[in-house]
Amino acid sequence: MSTPPATRSALRAELAQRLQRDLDVLEAAHRATLEAATHEEAKPENDKDTRALEQSYLARGQAMRIEEMRRAVGEVGAMTVGTSGDASAVGVGALVEADEDGTGRWLYVAAHGGGIALASGRVQVVTTSSPLGRALVGREVGDAVEVDAGGRTRTLEIVAIH
Repeated sequence: MSTPPATRSALRAELAQRLQRDLDVLEAAHRATLEAATHEEAKPENDKDTRALEQSYLARGQAMRIEEMRRAVGEVGAMTVGTSGDASAVGVGALVEADEDGTGRWLYVAAHGGGIALASGRVQVVTTSSPLGRALVGREVGDAVEVDAGGRTRTLEIVAIH
């Protein structure tokens, strides 16, 4: 068992910050899309000109994504972070040390942010809705999980839960 690259509270804070930054970008893009949809030049020149309508559809999709991201930021910020070593099974907020074919991996289990690399790339976020996340939840140290990914089976052994 090795030393974790970061604490769970630091990982949660970094993940929340990354999601907030993504939310800020989405909100700026949404404002620009709304401005484009209502701009004088967006007025239809004829009955086949659908620029303003297309911009309004895009704005609606962006608004829906913004609401999803706001929920994600809130849920990540509300994740509980206990003390290291208090978890006997993998759950949301767990930092999992795993071995895959002799290679050590660090996985942070969260409800959102799957695939994001934290702690300078040393920790990968795994969501509870992903195949790997579903396989890990509820497992304990010493358990091995198998996950089909991209046409091949990956096997990970849980070395430690922090």
